[in-house]
Amino acid sequence: EAYTMLSVSSAARRRASTIIVRAQNVRYMSTSPAEGGGKPEGPIGEDGRHELWREGIYDHDNEPKVKRRDGSFQSIEKLRGFLNYERNPEPYRRPLERVLDWGELNPTEEDDLHHTEVEQKVQAARCMDCGTPFCQTHTGCPVNNLIPEWNSLVYNDQWSDAIDRLHKTNNFPEFTGRVCPAPCEGSCVAGLVDSPVTIKNIEYKIVDRAWKDGLITPRIPKERSGMTVAIVGSGPAGLAAADQLNQMGHKVTVYERADRIGGLLMYGIPNMKLEKDTVDRRVNLLREEGIEFVTNADIGKNVDVNELRANYDALALCVGATKPRDLPVPGRDLKGVHYAMEFLTKNQKRLLMTKEGNLESSWEKETFITAAGKDVIVIGGGDTGTDCIGTSMRHRCKSVTNFELMPQPPMERAPNNPWPQWPRVFGVDYGHAEVQAVFGKDPRVYSVMTKEFIGDDEGNLKALVTQAVEITDKGPKAIEGSEKEWPADLVVLSMGFISPEEYIAEDLGLDSDQRNNIHAVYGDFRTNVEGVFAGGDCRRGQSLVVWAINEGRGLADSANQYLQQKKADETSSDGRSGAFANLSSLSPNI
Repeated sequence: EAYTMLSVSSAARRRASTIIVRAQNVRYMSTSPAEGGGKPEGPIGEDGRHELWREGIYDHDNEPKVKRRDGSFQSIEKLRGFLNYERNPEPYRRPLERVLDWGELNPTEEDDLHHTEVEQKVQAARCMDCGTPFCQTHTGCPVNNLIPEWNSLVYNDQWSDAIDRLHKTNNFPEFTGRVCPAPCEGSCVAGLVDSPVTIKNIEYKIVDRAWKDGLITPRIPKERSGMTVAIVGSGPAGLAAADQLNQMGHKVTVYERADRIGGLLMYGIPNMKLEKDTVDRRVNLLREEGIEFVTNADIGKNVDVNELRANYDALALCVGATKPRDLPVPGRDLKGVHYAMEFLTKNQKRLLMTKEGNLESSWEKETFITAAGKDVIVIGGGDTGTDCIGTSMRHRCKSVTNFELMPQPPMERAPNNPWPQWPRVFGVDYGHAEVQAVFGKDPRVYSVMTKEFIGDDEGNLKALVTQAVEITDKGPKAIEGSEKEWPADLVVLSMGFISPEEYIAEDLGLDSDQRNNIHAVYGDFRTNVEGVFAGGDCRRGQSLVVWAINEGRGLADSANQYLQQKKADETSSDGRSGAFANLSSLSPNI
């Protein structure tokens, strides 16, 4: 019955969903009009943008005056922009519309929710040119994006320069502008006394406009070093390392065990958050720049890793942390209990098959995991948990519930979570908003843990039993007598990842740390094996896409130093003979 709401008129859907806002809005400040109409207070108009005023009907060639917080209409200015204008993130598409398709959450240019160039300038004007921009420090952006610089360039309508500054530190802003949770906004100085700048929106607008205007073109390296590098893994860390090393002049080949390039970007993040054409567009650009990609190459299984190492001057491992955390309780082996990546990957593969014209008869129906018509429970929060919720909604599930072990976060920062730390506060992400819009309630249940799964006579999941928990000094503790049974046809385990798979590391004899990640010191990225480097989640542990890019760039710098020294040593040894042949091995300065 809940899904009958989706058949109402478009206008009615708009009215019903105006109060549902994306996570950024809820986390900091809701700027959407209240349900029921009426002109909202403040400078934001009924269309969700700052109100405008022009001198007359013929005054359309000049920039309009914009309403400020004090109610006056004046020209846009940046000096006091953070005081004059409100934070106004561009909202996602309306929940009752987007839940019907697999299109991206962000509105298109034809959508009335799409921010105009004037509104984009207003938001850029809120960047306060602070003396110490914490947004680009270690507490903010892991790749140290030059955020105040490109905010200023957007304000001055210098979009070409803006994409140049953005690419200085970030190889793939079209990815981070869509999927990054924006820790930069959590450490924005304006957020100390007001709401932070809409940094993520501005980054997204810069790169999308650059692609549209033809500003992003292949950069073919002018010189080649003659050195070769093999990179295992084509996720954000592997692609960032490949991009950097290729621009340094080395010949790079990327090996991917899946059938498509992109790793987590292709199969781990669903289409509504990151359209796969966006991933392919960047991969094709890298291919034009000289990077070679090899798919269906499972290094350590169908390709010998030692042979790979012997054929290249350096080997970089960016294989991710792909071993999921399990839930070893009674009934775990019942049909209907799946890992999150299994659920998301199979769904994305079917979407790609459909898009490419494969008939339904060719789908792997026996292995496909569907939530259609089922009571779905997602165990674990975070971005992946939200993606599982959003995917289940597009499958037309009967219901969806999300279990979280920890208590509900506070609405505002707690005393032990000061600025500029990431704000651990209650927020509504896109999946939660969609459940709220369709079923009328938030799907999350806090302070609960699963005790057992219950199956029918044929081994199919039919329910699970939970216990309430309390957080003690020794960790979560189950409350006796608090058991509750929940109907469930599909359970998705979204509890994070514990480490990379070991078979490549074992074949190479690599050291591991106490968490079973590949051991390599941050900033150096060299393993205990000569010429082998590691970066990304396989070294750091599961983290954000932007941290993976950071690691890939750092790995590339370290590998480049190694390759340059190796080339110099080889050149020197070719030109020496007799007593001077081995002097370089005695001192690195010779």
